[in-house]
Amino acid sequence: MTKHQKRLSVPKSWPVERKTETFTVKADAGPHGEDGVPLVVLLRDVLGYVDSRKEARYALSEDSILINGVPINDEQRPIGMFDIVAFPGRDEYYRVFPDEGGRLALTEIDEESAQSRLGKIVNKQQVSGGDTQLTLHDGTNVIVDDEYDPKDSIVIDNDDKSVVAHFPYEEGALVTAVRGNHGGKVGEIDTIDITPGSGSNSVGVSTDDGGFETVEEYVVVIDENFTGDDDE
Repeated sequence: MTKHQKRLSVPKSWPVERKTETFTVKADAGPHGEDGVPLVVLLRDVLGYVDSRKEARYALSEDSILINGVPINDEQRPIGMFDIVAFPGRDEYYRVFPDEGGRLALTEIDEESAQSRLGKIVNKQQVSGGDTQLTLHDGTNVIVDDEYDPKDSIVIDNDDKSVVAHFPYEEGALVTAVRGNHGGKVGEIDTIDITPGSGSNSVGVSTDDGGFETVEEYVVVIDENFTGDDDE
């Protein structure tokens, strides 16, 4: 199987130039599905910390890069929305956050904020023993005691996966659009319009410059600490 990906066909969320070269690195299987960006792309094309995959492999072999608190040794490991990328030796910490147009970008945060990450609940089910299991947007499964609903967001501790914050999906909630024509915009939910049948519900969001409407699959509930404005 090829380890390369044509730049022209990469997802719109990938932060790469599409016309400079023919190929880029292909992500391995893992979190975030097809939207996951290979770690080496962030190290090389976004941060400029390495010039090649060889240099990336060396950095990873030193356990100097953590993703969601875990040392990573695969330069093709997929990185996606709301992941925490940490360089403890540099005292640098970043949250992956959608930028204008929905492209993934790195928002600098402090060390304390890097101890947990946000996830959108995409599924909820009962498992053996009567426990409730939540599945998050990146594929993470979390066992919980309290009641949460699909489309809510939770913040989980990177060490023990405990829930440290909960943001319900409801009118008045602060959200960011993560894909579509309004990707990267942040605002408050004005309306949630239920579509009969199997169609997607629509969401009206008010922003500082007016507002927009999109499908609810494209928005994620956040709080002001996840916009990058109040982390420092």
